[in-house]
Amino acid sequence: MSSITIRNLDDKLKASLRLRAARHGVSMEQEVRNILQSTLASESTATSGLDFAMRINQRFKALGADELAWPDRQSRRELPTFEPS
Repeated sequence: MSSITIRNLDDKLKASLRLRAARHGVSMEQEVRNILQSTLASESTATSGLDFAMRINQRFKALGADELAWPDRQSRRELPTFEPS
């Protein structure tokens, strides 16, 4: 197992972490491990193909493309013939 040290941690952030850990009944260290694990796990599932389509949908949802009027369909044009006239 590896370990890391986090320097210059804001006192308010540390207090919030301590309270969150207490609510979950774990140590602050375990709470940080849980946060990192859940965050990184959600990132790895976000890169799957199905989630990719959902992310694209979310990105362009604000443009309101669902509310655009669709143009009426036109009849199909006749195919060209290549026979000599």
